[in-house]
Amino acid sequence: MKNSIIIIPTYNNPKTIRSVALDVVTYGYKLIIIDDGSEQKVEDLFIDKKNIYFVRHERNQGKGQAIITGIKKAQELGFEYAVSIDGDGQHLASEISKLLRKYTKNEIMIGVRNFDGKHVPNTSKFGRWLSNFLASWNTEQKITDSLSGFRIYPVNILALKMKTSRFDWEMEVLIRHAEEGGIINEVSIECYYPTPKERVSHFKKCSDTASIAWVHLQILPSKWPRFILEKIMRTKK
Repeated sequence: MKNSIIIIPTYNNPKTIRSVALDVVTYGYKLIIIDDGSEQKVEDLFIDKKNIYFVRHERNQGKGQAIITGIKKAQELGFEYAVSIDGDGQHLASEISKLLRKYTKNEIMIGVRNFDGKHVPNTSKFGRWLSNFLASWNTEQKITDSLSGFRIYPVNILALKMKTSRFDWEMEVLIRHAEEGGIINEVSIECYYPTPKERVSHFKKCSDTASIAWVHLQILPSKWPRFILEKIMRTKK
């Protein structure tokens, strides 16, 4: 898609971000790297910067805000869609085309990861199931990998009224997009799930999980009355 560009939000991933970025460029894509306040300036890691745009936050603002910054830059450059992938090496540039081939205008497309690998801890599998259940409930659409950061976003999501800016943003944007009548679709992808020694993650299990849960809890007061009313109406019919 000529109307799309790749964005990579990154924070303190100096061992992987360069190889991930070069992998993307090798496939002919243009790329925006959002350096979310890394201790080592990400742009300094690159010698060849062809087809790569760099945007830096001087202080860490969170993954959600980094994605927003990337989408704003994409819009400024004249693109209509942004493909977001993580900078930790889990997502493969070879899989981007799978999303682009099936993408339909103005939807959010999610790359669904295979969680059957031997390095995937059981806690991740349970957390994924619970998150998917709540995401499907609140969007009223089937979502099987709500925690995947491999996505296509239309730049018009910038108009959504969001309250979050960190890891919880990736959940809230699905809900707000659905509330506006937006469609969420999925495509299965292959990914590299690193060993515990290789894994670099800034996700804080307690605080970030609580923040994501809070996104759902804020929606429930408005969902339950409508759910009960619909049940009553169906019963009367």
